[in-house]
Amino acid sequence: MDLWAVGVFILAAITDLLDGYLARKRGQITRLGILLDPIADKLLTSAAFISLVELHLIPAWIVVIIIGRELAVSGLRAVASSEGFVISASELGKTKMVFEVIAIAVIALVPRFPTFNILGQVLLWLVVWFALASAAQYFWHFWRKLEERDKQVSAPPRMVVIRGGEESDGAKKDVAAHRS
Repeated sequence: MDLWAVGVFILAAITDLLDGYLARKRGQITRLGILLDPIADKLLTSAAFISLVELHLIPAWIVVIIIGRELAVSGLRAVASSEGFVISASELGKTKMVFEVIAIAVIALVPRFPTFNILGQVLLWLVVWFALASAAQYFWHFWRKLEERDKQVSAPPRMVVIRGGEESDGAKKDVAAHRS
């Protein structure tokens, strides 16, 4: 059954990869797809990681870090969307996903192939590293976008003076001042 489980998991990961590839190739990338694809990725990997905890193949605290990162980034994407930004997957985030798929597949095979244990643990630590690094990158880019927008919004207003009215001493009086 473990071989079947790994096969189905890898097939699901490959179809997710093909979906993204075909959308980019055909120019069918949508805002909804950009928002929903990461959710599908999170459901796939989170379910697998939780199953591996239940099988006592990985410690729960590592999965809490990984899933916690996923929730934090999903929350950030929601906030960014409400601010008018779209946070697309970064190269670090994509690399994390690749390591997640490989780590899950290798660790799921450890009961059948115990020699995979060390490789699986190394891959799991790479997942943790890429998860934390990509989360930091997403938050950094989001804060920079907010700061850029705030600088544009808080630029000092210009004074516009509209000349008109009666002339006195050879100069026109100011009849209105308006901040734009």
